[in-house]
Amino acid sequence: MQGPNHIESKRENAVTNAKSDERIALRYEEQYFIDSTQPVWNYSLFNDEDVRNFQHGTHYRLYEHFGAHHLEVLNRKGYYFSVWAPNATYVSVISPFNNWNTLSHALRVREDRSGIWEGFIPDFPPGVQYKYHINGFQGVALDKGDPFAQYCELRPGTASISTELKYQWEDQTWMSTRMAHNALSAPWNVYEVHLGSWMRPDKFNEELYNTYEQMRELLVPYVKDMGFTHVEFMPIMEHPFDGSWGYQGTGYFAPTSRFGTPEQFMELIDAFHQAGIGVVLDWVPSHFPYDAHGLFLFDGAHTYEYADMRKGYHPDWSSYVFNYRRGEVKSFLISSAHFWFRHYHVDGMRVDAVSSMLKLNYSRKEGEWEPNEYGGDGNMEAIGFIKDLNETVYRDFPDVQTIAEEATDWPKISKPTFEGGLGFGMKWMMGWMHDTLSYFKLDPINRGSRQDAFAFSMMYFYDENFMLPLSHDEVVHGKSPMIYKMPGDDWQKSANLRLLYSYMYTHPGAKLLFMGDEFGATKEWDYKSELPWELLGFESHRGIKDCVKALSHLYQSEPALYELQFQPGGFEWVDLGHREESVISYRRKGNKPEDDMVIILNMTPVVRMDWKVVTYGKTQWKEVFNSDIRSFWGTGDTFNPSIPVHVTPYDSKLYELTVHLPPLGAIVLK
Repeated sequence: MQGPNHIESKRENAVTNAKSDERIALRYEEQYFIDSTQPVWNYSLFNDEDVRNFQHGTHYRLYEHFGAHHLEVLNRKGYYFSVWAPNATYVSVISPFNNWNTLSHALRVREDRSGIWEGFIPDFPPGVQYKYHINGFQGVALDKGDPFAQYCELRPGTASISTELKYQWEDQTWMSTRMAHNALSAPWNVYEVHLGSWMRPDKFNEELYNTYEQMRELLVPYVKDMGFTHVEFMPIMEHPFDGSWGYQGTGYFAPTSRFGTPEQFMELIDAFHQAGIGVVLDWVPSHFPYDAHGLFLFDGAHTYEYADMRKGYHPDWSSYVFNYRRGEVKSFLISSAHFWFRHYHVDGMRVDAVSSMLKLNYSRKEGEWEPNEYGGDGNMEAIGFIKDLNETVYRDFPDVQTIAEEATDWPKISKPTFEGGLGFGMKWMMGWMHDTLSYFKLDPINRGSRQDAFAFSMMYFYDENFMLPLSHDEVVHGKSPMIYKMPGDDWQKSANLRLLYSYMYTHPGAKLLFMGDEFGATKEWDYKSELPWELLGFESHRGIKDCVKALSHLYQSEPALYELQFQPGGFEWVDLGHREESVISYRRKGNKPEDDMVIILNMTPVVRMDWKVVTYGKTQWKEVFNSDIRSFWGTGDTFNPSIPVHVTPYDSKLYELTVHLPPLGAIVLK
């Protein structure tokens, strides 16, 4: 053993190296002093407060401590590794660096019984695969990927990759002004994208993808031109199986390597921001798969998931449910969300399958679930987790939004926690989607009898901050593409679809449209192939696309369509009385009365000339949008170059407008 002077010299050097980060704690014990002859140095990024917060579920930046971190210690570069494996008896780092030797680089477990294994491996290089070899519960031997890995091997490989995130952001203008872009009083027109199938370099080769760099050149200008304000990526986090669409994830801190490196994904987000477009990520804290290298039975025991399979197993997706009761798991998940907001500058998170998290009896029959301590069906730990998640996100990133995919009648999903809500910024309006699609599938002759169901959305609209979704779920599994949900011949199908989109864009609330819907894709979405872009060679599909583009720009440019989109003062019915004719009209309002707009929907293929609408406001109105114009593949025969306005004989404050209504058409007046 070397003398005490040698040890003291190394101690002084270590203190000097640690000054730059007060959180770094170098622990020394006589038997474990740092020495270049030892393969793993006894080094820690945790202090006692970090450990306590981790265990209590209140550490939201665990990515600064767990995982693989490129550091320089005592003038030696290498990687610090740390992993939580509370049921393990032995953990080592295996890699090509050590020929996958399970004995050469063993981590040391902390003495505080936290279950954290850690150590610094000098000379470990960037860009190298690694896993944790774990001797776990009851002696089971496991090779696991790093739960905190920031880069992963391309599937079918399952290793993590040592990396160091380095990117020079150029989105300062966006970041300094995004509070206005992402506010609830701003237009939210979201284009939902599956990166692997939006467009491919070879549509006949399902193994070949456009890279993040290529998407920067292709997708960003398309989204900008179409007038979308935000893009939402279906889960981009690393996942082993393409067919899960990303919803069975194993990398909660790593963008998938299918399309490139983490820095290249940052560059794509940066490009969207420079184009004035926000980025939303689909995030799945509800369940995870049973892949051998993932979180399931991480150290041979139920570490991340509930041990009781009445809570821990999800029958719908054959996957496993996070144990929200466990503080360490709660810290892990909130740290994941925090990581993407902080390091990737994302503007929002759409949280998947919230209903399954809230309900103990979700997709479970009687006897397959156990009530909570109050006798109810709510998962109290999940509810607490969701509230803490949203409070943390809005505290640290007040200029972003969290969005819940939640399909039950659970109250106050998008209300603040201090009002008894769950704290999300918005909620998907699944009821609107189902009622609207059911209505538009009807033969127009029968629509009058279903008008109450069509108008029902405004009866409960102000209960939440709703986003209107026409998502990927509506164009898969035999549900048919949007264009074929519509009745009638080819012209009527196109006209109906343009009418549906006109209704969506003028209805209160944020909007979401899945890729391909904007030009009337004629086949269900298939993750193995690209969108049918060849359809744009047909005038009818170009017309649908141009209609969506016009509606997108109308929505952005007209304050009445977004300023009060979540407030009762932003909407009122004008006429619901013409059931037999199936003509519906309503008014959208902004902060200024002069911005008001009147929308009239003609739900049948009958042209209606000299239609009377009574409303208050100005004596002059003009048509600013018509879904039946020729460039949209409409008839172009029915329009309103001028609109006669007369004071009603019974009320001098009301005006009678005379307009011509196109067949299966919408007009917008201002």
